[in-house]
Amino acid sequence: MKIKDTGLEDVLIDLKPLDHAMEKANFVRASQWDYERVTYDYKIGSPEKNITYYIRVQGYAVEGDVDKGDAVIKLLTPLLGKHYYPHGIEYGENEEFPTTTVERTEKLLNNVKEIIKPFVK
Repeated sequence: MKIKDTGLEDVLIDLKPLDHAMEKANFVRASQWDYERVTYDYKIGSPEKNITYYIRVQGYAVEGDVDKGDAVIKLLTPLLGKHYYPHGIEYGENEEFPTTTVERTEKLLNNVKEIIKPFVK
C-alpha cells in the first residue's frame, strides 16, 4: 500500500544525514542498497499468526554513489507491506491493513519528515 501525501515523496537529501535520520527514527537500511538505491525498513509486529508489517522507505541516487557515501538521494512514496511467512511481503493495494497499523505508519513517517527537515535540499 502506498502511503501518499507524507511530505517525503521527491525529497532530495544527502545520504549521510538520511542514514542518520532514519536510524534515529528506528528504520534499518542494513544491506539493502546498491550503487544507486537505498531501502529503509521499519518492522511492526502483529497479533495475527505469521503476519508482520513493514514500512518501507526507498530512494535512489540522483548524483553520487551510495557505496562511496556521497550520494544525493531522492525519496519515493513510502510503502506499507504485509509479510506472510514464509512467502514474503505484499504491498498490493488489495491488501487489508488494520486502522491502527496505518495510523502508526503515518505517525512514524511524520516523525521521519521532521527529523530530516533540516537536511532537505
